[in-house]
Amino acid sequence: MNLILSPPVFGFVIGTRAALGFGLGLLLADRFPESRRRALGVTLVAIGVATTLPAALALRRASRRLKRSDAELSVDRDERLIGTTPLPRKGDDDSV
Repeated sequence: MNLILSPPVFGFVIGTRAALGFGLGLLLADRFPESRRRALGVTLVAIGVATTLPAALALRRASRRLKRSDAELSVDRDERLIGTTPLPRKGDDDSV
């Protein structure tokens, strides 16, 4: 399944994951002074965790939109059309 996201939604989802990952990395690293590392790491993890739910909801909405558009555009899934004869359209003839 291909999920198509608008650039702002895609950036938001990537940003939330990056903040969470970078924050966890800072908490586990030991290259910076502990007080700065801890404060920045906890802040980034908190931002990542707080924005996880809105990001997940945005992905869910996009997924639902995709499923709905697939169902609306698909003729082969419409039970009412099974067994019917299609009407000829302009350009359907074989004499090209």
